[in-house]
Amino acid sequence: MSDNSHRNGSHSKGTQSVIPKIISVDDHLVEPPHLWQTWLPEKFKQRGPKVERRRVGDIKYVGGPKMYEYDLDAPDAPWGDVWFYEDLVYPNKRHVAAVGFDRDDMEAVPITYEEMRPGCYDPKARAEDMRMNHVELSLSFPTFPRFCGQTFAEASDKELALACVKAYNDFMVEEWCGDSDGVLVPLCLIPLWDIDEAVKEVRRNAERGCRSVCFSEIPANLGLASIHTGYWDPFFAVCEETRTVVCMHIGSSSKMPATSADAPPAVAATLSFNNAMASMSDFLFSGVLVRYPDLKIAYSEGQMGWVPYILERADDVWSEHRAWGGVKDIVPEPPSTYYYRCMYSCFFRDRHGLDSIDKVGRDNVTFETDYPHTDSTWPNTLQVAEDMMGHLPPELIWKIVRGNAARMLDMELDDQPVGV
Repeated sequence: MSDNSHRNGSHSKGTQSVIPKIISVDDHLVEPPHLWQTWLPEKFKQRGPKVERRRVGDIKYVGGPKMYEYDLDAPDAPWGDVWFYEDLVYPNKRHVAAVGFDRDDMEAVPITYEEMRPGCYDPKARAEDMRMNHVELSLSFPTFPRFCGQTFAEASDKELALACVKAYNDFMVEEWCGDSDGVLVPLCLIPLWDIDEAVKEVRRNAERGCRSVCFSEIPANLGLASIHTGYWDPFFAVCEETRTVVCMHIGSSSKMPATSADAPPAVAATLSFNNAMASMSDFLFSGVLVRYPDLKIAYSEGQMGWVPYILERADDVWSEHRAWGGVKDIVPEPPSTYYYRCMYSCFFRDRHGLDSIDKVGRDNVTFETDYPHTDSTWPNTLQVAEDMMGHLPPELIWKIVRGNAARMLDMELDDQPVGV
């Protein structure tokens, strides 16, 4: 997308807002039921993911990789549209397709596609919802594959799983983004279990304009090699070469922070930034960003108010403890050096982070709407942004809601305010 310019992000005549058109770097799609039946090769379609309408009993949050338990085909239970793939049964849930519902109705209950707002799964409807929400461009993470494609990494038939990853990426580029009038930006998956195929898939998608790929914040939690082993170096190398940003969404390690098994989901939701904080510490001390100085890392939905402290702590550890801490020979500069050069934070509401913007990094912050999840600021994102950022200098606002995201995604923009 480096040669792809986009329309001016200034406001229409008469608009008083100081917020330019937004580039949202973390939204989500609920995969349409036809996805794999349309995009898989014919020989895989019968065994690929399918949707059936079934009765779904109480959905209970249990945490961990499984996340939820529920009773399928419970008598008199509400109807929901349910994904079936190998031995996986995955009901669509209302709090994942929450836009359009009242706040107190955004529950973990089954939902059908007819009950969802069409923007959850239809690209043209999503584009319309973006226009009414002051959003020009949007990057969407998957739902059924989970945030980095764990669903397919856990599958037993890896030939089918690889075909499912490629089919998802073809849908992402050609249908989801291709049918959106240019406002949806492709975000692709890799086969996490095969480093050679992962490299091929990054290159295949980069050749057709995709400059972002999902990855796990902590791959070791998925039973995969950690970033300290060197196993992932070919993946990082091809991402650096193709200017593809590595996007890590909270929960992409299938493990949300929790205090106890009986803690309500609100505890895990409050602590979710811990995943991004742990992952950032991992990368800062891994040597990956020393070996690949032009690699771009994005922490999606991690917020940013915690960033100044973790950078301070990492630099202190490097300064005081590097001799015994195992990093003396692999991290030659203070860890914060690599954050400011390679990493992007992302937020939807974080006043404390904005108050600390110079420590977080004026060039390291991006913005999101989180459509269609319960955290989403849709359809009031403009008002939310004005309330949080209206007092900031225009050139800084432009960077936060627009400029930094464009640079991260290797895009050219027509607009640029004075002072940038």
